[in-house]
Amino acid sequence: MNKSTLFFGIDISKDSFDVYGNLFGYKSYPNNKDGFKSFVKTLDANSYCVMEATGCYHHKLCMYLHDQGIGLSVLNPLIIKRFIQMKLRRIKTDKSDAYMIYNYACEQPLEPWQPEAEYIVT
Repeated sequence: MNKSTLFFGIDISKDSFDVYGNLFGYKSYPNNKDGFKSFVKTLDANSYCVMEATGCYHHKLCMYLHDQGIGLSVLNPLIIKRFIQMKLRRIKTDKSDAYMIYNYACEQPLEPWQPEAEYIVT
């Protein structure tokens, strides 16, 4: 990552995913192919997405972003929970979680996510 990297914090759930980015603030998208396409239209080559691992809900978005060549990291939810506690935040909404994931991305080193090998997935 470099100084021109644009981070996007994503809080994902079963039906939707909430995104906070410095360019446009907060937006919400449906957790389906149409929502993925709408979201990717807002990204450019310097974009980097960060989200929590949420069981099976994050996997399709991760695969879609990876296939589009967008950099991303997937974090253990406990890391974000402790980060929020460290910042003494008590508000727990999807919008605030996306914002705090964005803050984490701006402050901490991130490991890029790679999909599992195809023989493991199938």
